Amino acid sequence: MRRLAPVAVLTVFLAAGCGKATVVAPTAQTVIGTVPSGQTTTETVPPQYANGDPVAGKAVFKTKGCTACHTLKDAGATGTVGPNLNETHPTLGRAIDRLLNGKAAMPSFKSQLTTKQIADVAAYVVKASRES
Repeated sequence: MRRLAPVAVLTVFLAAGCGKATVVAPTAQTVIGTVPSGQTTTETVPPQYANGDPVAGKAVFKTKGCTACHTLKDAGATGTVGPNLNETHPTLGRAIDRLLNGKAAMPSFKSQLTTKQIADVAAYVVKASRES
């Protein structure tokens, strides 16, 4: 009787499908909260930053240290500390926010750049990142 026990266990193990390598993805049964609809949110850009000059912004980007940290093809920038702007395609609101408040390794530039320079460099980054 002892000899049959290992054979019986092996038979049950294989019959149960335990010998197969199967990947199972869980399916949600209940959603708690709301599911995003895919619509974009509206950004509010303060009026003093809304109409920057991308041409002037390129000069700011190239002379105020942006190229040391960011990659942006149009500016010939290949920095790797900050995000690759050719890939992230920041919105005007995001660019203004980062210039004013910084984030992670990026410092705030509100005490280093004028309001016009911030508007200009943000307009340039948005335009140039979409053209690459």
